[in-house]
Amino acid sequence: MNFFAGLLFFLTITAGSSRAQHAPQKQANAADQLGMTCAQILQMSSTAWIAHFHERASQTKDPNPGVENHGSEAVKPYAETADPQVTLRAIGTYGKCYDARTDRLAASLGKSGRGPLMGVRGNFRDFEAALKNFTAVAVSVAQPPDDPVKTAYAALYEKQFRYAFYQSYERNPVKQPPPPAQDATPTAAATAKTGPATTGQPASTARISDPMTLAKNRFGDFLAALPEDKRREVHIAFGQIFEKGSIADQWKQEVYRYAISVLESPKDKPFSPPPF
Repeated sequence: MNFFAGLLFFLTITAGSSRAQHAPQKQANAADQLGMTCAQILQMSSTAWIAHFHERASQTKDPNPGVENHGSEAVKPYAETADPQVTLRAIGTYGKCYDARTDRLAASLGKSGRGPLMGVRGNFRDFEAALKNFTAVAVSVAQPPDDPVKTAYAALYEKQFRYAFYQSYERNPVKQPPPPAQDATPTAAATAKTGPATTGQPASTARISDPMTLAKNRFGDFLAALPEDKRREVHIAFGQIFEKGSIADQWKQEVYRYAISVLESPKDKPFSPPPF
């Protein structure tokens, strides 16, 4: 009897300790949502949310922007004081909300019997693993290398594919597959008609209008700028994304744009806007 009483006491203490340890984390997560629900946060674009998070941080002049501090002085706006730690917290909050929405969608599809079959889910996991491997390789060679903010952005925008995967099993999916690529080079007449490029883009993309061709060429520009050993490493990792089956083909343009965003440096003009 004493043994069972002691065991019950131990379990009670352990459970209480676990709740006490998780309480500060839950409070921090709630504070980082700035009093907003995930639904409200996801109504904003990721860039708008991060700017809003920085604005609140600057207003409170406090490392915890979810806590009001009316006595603090005004400081410089977000564009002038982009604290990397604040950016990382903002990205983390948006990512958690994005994941929660995807998880709910996956669970709903599973309950209704409309979700992907086990084999298809396995194919997607292979695709996702290859994408993560490419990201790790690309971040290590991008400028600046292994930058925590770039790594966080890459992890955030990688989430678009899991959501798109489950969203495609809804009755009325919002996202449609991209049009097939048309890898055609411009004719001499077309070149003469458009005249010299004034967009500031590399020569390989200056006179081409097809989005897929533009993306392939821009990705090629980044590969060409890398040392030979790094170029080969990135090229192999990228190729493995499409070697995992046809599942990546439906997001071919998005995969290229994602890869370009990982390889871009802060000094580069963004090739495309963020996916969300």
